[in-house]
Amino acid sequence: MEAAFVEEMKSKLKEQKATILASLAEQSDDMRSLVKTVESGDEADVAADAIDRTLLTSLGSQEAIRLQQIENALERIATGKYGYCLKCGKEIPEERLRAIPYAFMCVQCATVDERRNR
Repeated sequence: MEAAFVEEMKSKLKEQKATILASLAEQSDDMRSLVKTVESGDEADVAADAIDRTLLTSLGSQEAIRLQQIENALERIATGKYGYCLKCGKEIPEERLRAIPYAFMCVQCATVDERRNR
């Protein structure tokens, strides 16, 4: 995976994270202070620490899942594991990552997983 592409995806992930956190901050003054706490941490701290439970419970379940997937993708970038399927280990195509930058499985493994969970 090219470094320039990974940096592009990192920026995209951070934008998506900021959008979710901004949306949350608009919903409540109490949440605004939690969002500032999360945003003020450096990347290592944010990646290492789980997001406060209060923050996650105040998000809709879909946004909470997406935010966690974004955090996980940022962690994979930090550890050099971004862009590889967690199930089969093959490289995830750039087209898939451009569409879903937090994807953690290749299309084939994701399809099998979805069929099994129906």
